[in-house]
Amino acid sequence: MAGGFLVSGAIGLLLATALPTQHSPSAITDPPPDRIVIDVATVNGSGCPKDTAAVAVSQDNTAFTVTYSQYVAQVGGAPPTAARRNCQLNLIVHVPHGFTYAIASADYRGYASLAPGASSTTKASYYFQGSPQTAAREHTFNGPYDDNWQATDETDWAQWVWAPCGVQRNFNINTELRVRKGTSAPASSSYMTMDSTDGDISTVYHLAWRECPTT
Repeated sequence: MAGGFLVSGAIGLLLATALPTQHSPSAITDPPPDRIVIDVATVNGSGCPKDTAAVAVSQDNTAFTVTYSQYVAQVGGAPPTAARRNCQLNLIVHVPHGFTYAIASADYRGYASLAPGASSTTKASYYFQGSPQTAAREHTFNGPYDDNWQATDETDWAQWVWAPCGVQRNFNINTELRVRKGTSAPASSSYMTMDSTDGDISTVYHLAWRECPTT
């Protein structure tokens, strides 16, 4: 996006008890031909009130998107609690038989208006149900800033962690936006969004696929 800001970093590990992460490149396969389906089990958090988050799977099974409509953190002219917004999604990923998946990378987007001296951070962590939550990855933006923003979490294929074959474990995504007033003028206001009023701005989670071993 024109004038946008890009930050890259390593994505957090997903599951310590999943399949081994060391695979040869030949183990990576094309997406399964059957459509995957993702159901939202639960949605919790101040950044995603009821009916304000939607999940959609790409036609080619290579990614899924999450779109928010009220994910905004703000300081100045807002209650102190508005400075931090968070959202936890618990997703049921219905994977075609014989396949497993990993999250290869994730793209976060939104808009930020930060006064000089203000700052904001985005934070995300990913884990499968029943596993210890991993440390989150953060991206920081500093004012003055008034533009679209983008932050990408990515990792090398050798470090991907795969969902266990033959077991249904829900996939959890925790995200957070936080805005800090810092040294900005007392009368100033700053905000950061991970939402879109027209549906054009979505968080994109890119999937990698492999076939499960036969028994």
